[in-house]
Amino acid sequence: MSSLKRIIIGEPMPDKNDPKYKERYEREVAAGKKFADASGISWVARKMQEIGQSHKMAFLAVVFGFVLICFSANIVRSLQAYQHGGSRKAVAVERLDSVLQHRHQSDAKDFMLYEED
Repeated sequence: MSSLKRIIIGEPMPDKNDPKYKERYEREVAAGKKFADASGISWVARKMQEIGQSHKMAFLAVVFGFVLICFSANIVRSLQAYQHGGSRKAVAVERLDSVLQHRHQSDAKDFMLYEED
């Protein structure tokens, strides 16, 4: 029962200063720094920080503008989905079935035409 409780609730986050987890924390930090340096993330973050420090208001305007645009797009998309919620679209199997049925009917008509000649 305790394993189920641990799965649902989770384990407490270890403190970085806890000697039990200190070595693991230091290894994970070193691996993260190595990955950031190798992939160029740290360089991009450094440049973004420099731009943010030198142009504070412009940087804030760009960041919050981006957030507002994403939020607005999300609201517009939610409204579109809500408005079209009543109309049910056919799933792929239903569409394929109707196409096959239509082909079968047209093939039967063509066969009947050849029989009459």
